[in-house]
Amino acid sequence: MSARPTSLTIWCNAKFSDADTRLLVEGTRGHNLVFSSNASASVLVAGQADPELAKADIAFGQPDAGQCLALPKLRWVEVTTAGYTRYDTPEFQETFRSRGSIFSNVSQVFADPCAQHVMAMMLAFGRQLLPSHKDQLTDHAWHYAQRRYDSRLLTGQTVVMLGFGAIGRRLAELLAPFGMKLIAVRRQTRSERGVRIVPEEAISSALAEADHVVNILPDNASTRNYVNARRLACCKPGARFYNVGRGTTVDQRALEEALRSGRIGLAYLDVFEVEPLPVNDPLWTAPNCFVTPHTAGGRHDQDEAIVKHFLANLAAFESGAPMVDRVV
Repeated sequence: MSARPTSLTIWCNAKFSDADTRLLVEGTRGHNLVFSSNASASVLVAGQADPELAKADIAFGQPDAGQCLALPKLRWVEVTTAGYTRYDTPEFQETFRSRGSIFSNVSQVFADPCAQHVMAMMLAFGRQLLPSHKDQLTDHAWHYAQRRYDSRLLTGQTVVMLGFGAIGRRLAELLAPFGMKLIAVRRQTRSERGVRIVPEEAISSALAEADHVVNILPDNASTRNYVNARRLACCKPGARFYNVGRGTTVDQRALEEALRSGRIGLAYLDVFEVEPLPVNDPLWTAPNCFVTPHTAGGRHDQDEAIVKHFLANLAAFESGAPMVDRVV
């Protein structure tokens, strides 16, 4: 691949702290960096169309997907999220491929925190931390025998991951020392070190083995309500379910029923179909259901890491080297 021109117009509609903005400005020195007047402080909010984007070679943030399609001058888009639902359409990806444009996300920024979040959830109840904390907050009861003999080891248990991208790979690395059996359900069945990859047709038998089912599916037309009553019924009774993917991939009422029936023993949920989760939603009070407010990908240096990810990819773009988290 030939080297890129040295002077580029870079459009950005992400809102960063002063320190992270300075990092971006310094890192793009020599290029024309343009900030949109409609900057967004939330990486989850869709960007608005912006006339300034028409002048750009590169877009960084959350550009309007329809406008990106109409701008053949736009040669690379990097979104500030791991998820990219708005851009995950055949039209968008085929258009970018046909004109040689690049699309990337920042999955590597969020892979470690999401994987650690899942592992923390697994360990917290395996070691009875949450029931013990509840005792501390309420009646100060000393449930020695119950807590001790209800504790479980992860060692030798089976984890089934629904989807296997950057988060799944990192989770597999973190869980490897526990000697767990790791299975991932994925359309592409190429081999992965330490993980048995199975096709979607084998999901029923995989779920029947699972002590832990980890949903890391993205939101797109093929994944909505993927975790439904039929698939939950395939799970081993008492299996634990974790969702750090997208809330739209789970039929929440079917999951609630599976919790109430005991088919699913525990659920740790970080994402929901509607966010914030409405205060009267039954999942707040469903048995053995634990809620975190879409914080699995959280890290104190999130925006700094996003900017550094972009700058590393910018250097690769300029030199024609391979880029990290390239989707198209």
